[in-house]
This record gives sequence, structure tokens and C-alpha cells, in this order.
Amino acid sequence: MKCLLVFYSRTGITKKIAELISTEMNCEYEEIIDTKKRKGRFFGFIKSGFAATREKLTIIKKIQKDPKLYDVVILGTPIWNKRMTPAIRTYITENKNRFKSVAFFCTMGGKGGPETFESMTKLCEKTPVSTLAIIRKDIKNELHRDEIKNFSLQFTS
Repeated sequence: MKCLLVFYSRTGITKKIAELISTEMNCEYEEIIDTKKRKGRFFGFIKSGFAATREKLTIIKKIQKDPKLYDVVILGTPIWNKRMTPAIRTYITENKNRFKSVAFFCTMGGKGGPETFESMTKLCEKTPVSTLAIIRKDIKNELHRDEIKNFSLQFTS
């Protein structure tokens, strides 16, 4: 099964998890780059959460990998106020007709995984073959590695 992992990461946490999943699954990945500046520990966090809450789209840099060429597109996002990021919302909106099958993963401080996965499912118009929600404290305690292994097993042929 040929998989493409696509993710957005504001602080690097989701990127770290995406790279671990990509290595575990031996699949290609692409980082979505939001052209809107979202840096800043306080104001960047507040403005970004507000945009996610309002389900805003954004302008993302041109993608390099065509999702149509993959059996499964794994979409990864941090959770912002129990919602996916504007960058992932934009990527899905622009590419959902090119997805054969999808899976989702998210990183979060504590809550919002089920709500985000439900929203992503509706937006993609596809039921995910698998989902993975990783809580920040599990990363600190190294518990995420087993979760990633279990998630990856869903894609072995």
C-alpha cells in the first residue's frame, strides 16, 4: 500500500510525530506550509486558535506531491480549540477529490481528537481507515512510540 503523510505543524510537535510515523511506515511525507505568519507563543497561539474556531481557510504553498498517486493519504494536524488547523482545512478542501482513502492523526494538549476527526471526515467526505490522537504528555513520557507502531500496523498489506 502506497501512503503519503501530509501534515501541518506550527511549533514542531506535529512535525516530530509525522517524521516518526513516516519512518515507521517507510512512506513519503509532505509538510504543508501556511503563508500566514502564525509564530509567537501568546499572540500566535491566540490568533491561530481563533482562525481554527471560525473554520477559516488560508493560503498554503504549492504542494509537491500529488495525493492522487497514493492509496492512502494520512493527514496530520495539531488541535487548535478542538479543531483542525486552517492549513489542513485548506489542503483537504483543495485536494479531497484526489484522495482514494484517508487516515488521520493529531497532536493535542488534551482534548479535541474525536471532534477534529469528525470534522475532517465530513470535510474529506471519506471515513478514515485509521486515526491516531497523541497527547503532548504522552510524548514527554515516550508513550507515543507504541501508539505510532499500532497505528502503522493498520497499513501493512
